[in-house]
Amino acid sequence: MKQEISQLIEQALRKMELGEQLPATAIQIERTRDRKFGDFASNIALLLAKPLQKTPRELAEAIIRHLPEHPYIGQVEIAGPGFINFFVKTEGFLAVIAEVLKQKEQYGNSQLGQQESVYLEFVSANPTGPLHVGHGRGAAYGDTLGNLLVSQGYAVHREYYVNDAGRQMAILALSVWLRYLELCGEKIVFPQNGYKGEYVLGIAEKLKMHVQQTLHYALSKWWPSDITPDAGNPGGDKEKHVDDLIQAMQQCLGETHYNVVFDLALNDVLDDIRDDLADFGVHFDQWFSEKQLATQGLLEQGVDRLKALGYTYEEDGNLWFKATAFGDEKDRVLIRKNGQPTYFASDVAYHALKYQKASRIIDILGADHHGYAPRIKAMLTALGLDPTRLSVQFIQFAILYRGKERVQMSTRSGSFVTLRSLREEVGRDAARFFYVSRRHEQHMDFDLDLAKSKSNENPVYYIQYAHARICSVFRQLQAQGLSYDEQEGLKHLERLQLEEEKALCDSLNRYPAMLAEAALQYEPHWIAHFLRDLAHQFHTYYNAHQFLVTDTALRNARLCLISAVRYVLRHGLTLIGVSCPEMM
Repeated sequence: MKQEISQLIEQALRKMELGEQLPATAIQIERTRDRKFGDFASNIALLLAKPLQKTPRELAEAIIRHLPEHPYIGQVEIAGPGFINFFVKTEGFLAVIAEVLKQKEQYGNSQLGQQESVYLEFVSANPTGPLHVGHGRGAAYGDTLGNLLVSQGYAVHREYYVNDAGRQMAILALSVWLRYLELCGEKIVFPQNGYKGEYVLGIAEKLKMHVQQTLHYALSKWWPSDITPDAGNPGGDKEKHVDDLIQAMQQCLGETHYNVVFDLALNDVLDDIRDDLADFGVHFDQWFSEKQLATQGLLEQGVDRLKALGYTYEEDGNLWFKATAFGDEKDRVLIRKNGQPTYFASDVAYHALKYQKASRIIDILGADHHGYAPRIKAMLTALGLDPTRLSVQFIQFAILYRGKERVQMSTRSGSFVTLRSLREEVGRDAARFFYVSRRHEQHMDFDLDLAKSKSNENPVYYIQYAHARICSVFRQLQAQGLSYDEQEGLKHLERLQLEEEKALCDSLNRYPAMLAEAALQYEPHWIAHFLRDLAHQFHTYYNAHQFLVTDTALRNARLCLISAVRYVLRHGLTLIGVSCPEMM
């Protein structure tokens, strides 16, 4: 209806023959906060009054006089300084039922994006351990956003960036090898900065089965001489300690055997992440290996391009990018003095590659990466790429509560709740819905007890129950030997005069516009809120009125309405990745 009113105003302005006097102004149509002032309002007269040298009320009166007639628009009034209020006839709201039943599962979809290419990167957790509940929120948000953008006509490429070339992966390889040595009988005080989870021992056991004793070296042959294996490194520099052990390990094993440990650890964790996300309903078009940036020469090309543009300098043996010249808070190291590229150097190459593949780039990152956006946009500007094409969305932490107990999470210490264990406890549907039910940039307290409850307080249960109730009505229809004629129902929609029926139709009308705006704003939590409200409206209607009445015309009309509600519930839940049970 918004679009139709906008077209009516546009036609009125053309009829007024304003010619070159008419400035290019977008026609804004908003819902009124109070229905006594109409259903929709436009401020077009206020926007055009000054450039057209008229008073807003004078211009509003002229627009109203030139408005074409419309079968669903009743009264049109001027309010306040010049707002134009539109009152929609009841049949105007009821017309949405026929539209939903015509489009079925496609209702709410649009071609807003006109197949614009979108490169959507999300999760991208370091493959150093299982996904935890914090990663789950990014996964649910990213996947739902991707579904939403596709529904609005965007061509979305979903990618997981595998950080398989950095220091953290070397620490994982070291951790696995040390556990392997323990299985071979060596006694070691495990480094404080190693990965300590049970999954590391599981990988070490697989390594031992694979290589037997081949990689077993006595500590005396490789352990740094200044550190005793049975004393560890108490009070020492734990970062240097773990780096020294990595270097000693690499020298001892050599490249070939080191890669055996590294690859087994990487692939084991990565396979677990893939399976975990698949069970969570999340799939990617590509898993992009950070190593490719170096092997394909992309990393070197990115750094060389910044050099050629004069945006680098050397200091203390490091190669720096002049990030402050482009708005960042400090300059950034690209290449360390030991010749190793930084994560930022990889980001330069990776984003340059993304820009070649899509017109819009979306990075979804954890809240602890807030400093990331300015440095990346500084780099893009330096490379002559439009930084406005990149949007960085930050996911705040999801804090898990069981009663009043809060679980601390640390991948290295092994003390964390995995996404898999959360899903097994509350179910995939509840986990996904709860994750996207709150704005992604707000902190989230995940209430396990609520997520598991089968009550109206649990929003996902409440919405699914609305869908199941509608399905039960149609089962009862058959059980009672009654008929449902959709076409007859559409002919008698005027019989739907109850306030609950009008409210449901109003929500159905709002659904496509809500989805379009949610896609533009990257706010899929709007879908969750809408579904909760729609379910509430339906439950209120269900509890107060009978659908399977003896009046055939009324029965068919009401069944048309709830059938339309069912399609919208199903569409919205599917976008979020939640199932639509027919029985509960």
